[in-house]
Amino acid sequence: MAPPLRFGIVHDFRCPPGSSVPMPQVYAETFEQIVLAESLGLELCWFTEHHFLDDGYLPNFVPVAGAAAALTSTIRFSTDICLLPFRQPVRLAEDLAILDNISDGRMELGAGMGYAAHEFEGFALPLSRRVSLTEEAVEILRLAWSREPFSFEGKRYTCRDLRVTPDPVQDGGPPLWMAATSPAGARRAARYDTNLLPQGPRHAVLDPWREAVVDAGRDVNDKRVGIIRGVFVTDDAEREWTDIAAAERYRRNVYVDIIKSSKDHTDAARERAADARREPVPLNPLVWTVGDVDHCVAELTALMVNHGVTDLVTWGGPPGLSPSVMNTSLERFATEVLPRVRAGVAGHQPNDAVNNDVTGR
Repeated sequence: MAPPLRFGIVHDFRCPPGSSVPMPQVYAETFEQIVLAESLGLELCWFTEHHFLDDGYLPNFVPVAGAAAALTSTIRFSTDICLLPFRQPVRLAEDLAILDNISDGRMELGAGMGYAAHEFEGFALPLSRRVSLTEEAVEILRLAWSREPFSFEGKRYTCRDLRVTPDPVQDGGPPLWMAATSPAGARRAARYDTNLLPQGPRHAVLDPWREAVVDAGRDVNDKRVGIIRGVFVTDDAEREWTDIAAAERYRRNVYVDIIKSSKDHTDAARERAADARREPVPLNPLVWTVGDVDHCVAELTALMVNHGVTDLVTWGGPPGLSPSVMNTSLERFATEVLPRVRAGVAGHQPNDAVNNDVTGR
């Protein structure tokens, strides 16, 4: 049986140059929106991460997750994504354990290895080390949350007879997710037995991940698949969507510029840039669903059924605008759209269909 569906919001705390909304207001209204999301019954709040950008893009989820956890009691927090090459894993394990205690067991962690050349240069790290830094960090996090002393010897990190405290509330620590934009990333997520944050075409990410999970003798239906999908519920898109659309074009252009300037000239990087420009891939986090309730229900239900998505979050604050401009749509998303999406997905058996499609059995 597939895990229950979960929905929520995602924030990156951005204040583009020239914006009339100062950064303190962005933070204040974002925390207000997180409280609103919980009151509406939404289950998730994710934070994203980038560094050294003019708009102040959130560089560290730890303080905002702590502040948000103190204001809430049920909503769960995670990242899409935490860039592991830039985190000392023992310190990160401590931070997550503290957050898990502040939130009483409501923390998760979505991890990735990054791709932006300017970030690796800023942290004086060779881009070529990102795979080993990421993989060793995942291994150390798991060991650190074992409630036992551990030792680790890797290419990048060494730990000897280390006992990390405090213990997290959740057994084994916060659940782990891994982002994937390529078959190699998908197989990595399967190898480390994490949930999946697919950010690419199905044939390049979802299918290889499911194949690898099955090959490892595990049940795909036990895992979660999470995506960012902007949703704006409106009966008058021409009037209400215009300003938000402009803000979202800014968001897309920033991502495209980062990808294009990256030294990671692999096919996956070029495909990410192309996806961001053309929006052809349903799991591209820059794609939006915009329209009335019926349209949103139909599009989101099909997306989740066809791709086996269990967790979906919508952008909470358009760059340069007050996060509160999304609140009316968020309320309609939670009260009018999601009950019907849950019912629609429950009426299908998407995971069985996907498994058959992937394995040929």
